[in-house]
Amino acid sequence: MVGRKIGKVFNTCIWILLMCLGFILFTATVFESKDSEAASPEVENQSSGEESVVPFKNYDPASNNHLEEGSKGRTLSQYYSRRQYPGAPPEIPHPLEAHGIELECLTCHANGGWTEPLKRITPVTPHPEMVSCMQCHIWSATDTLFRDNDWQSFPSPRIGRSYLPGAPTPIPHALQMRENCNACHVGSGTVVEIRMKHQWWGNCQQCHVHDRPVEPFRR
Repeated sequence: MVGRKIGKVFNTCIWILLMCLGFILFTATVFESKDSEAASPEVENQSSGEESVVPFKNYDPASNNHLEEGSKGRTLSQYYSRRQYPGAPPEIPHPLEAHGIELECLTCHANGGWTEPLKRITPVTPHPEMVSCMQCHIWSATDTLFRDNDWQSFPSPRIGRSYLPGAPTPIPHALQMRENCNACHVGSGTVVEIRMKHQWWGNCQQCHVHDRPVEPFRR
């Protein structure tokens, strides 16, 4: 009788132990799954703020050459030298044909990367859905003016400014056709002075807000 009681107690302990082990494994699996989802959120959930536009929409298909940040080929002065005024469409700085064949803009500017004929990193367009590129971007055939004029551009926005010490800098430009922040601020094809180092933070406008002109506060 004593032996049977000991056997029943032993079997009961083994059964309880197996149940506890199964519960521990199940709990660990559930929490691991939740942690993984929190660490790697879906790209579609990372919007830039306005109109729920995703700034990462061109990040994944971009080439490694574009995402590497070793290039210093584009500077802010060169960036503005190709625009009539800050915010204007840049002129096309290269020929429009190669070997007698007209170049397709989005072949290079949709995803960026190294361009062997031009020996440079290609910048990415923030609006690849606009396929009629030369409706806004033109190629300068000469360096002379069509007609003498007194045109003067207005000053470019000062970079690195903020309203409080250490605060995120405001967005100094309009957001129309520039919803994809990464196109101009991520990768080796971007301008060095405005290239950001935290491109994995997809919700840009959670910290950076559009700097709209407002009247000074008065009591």
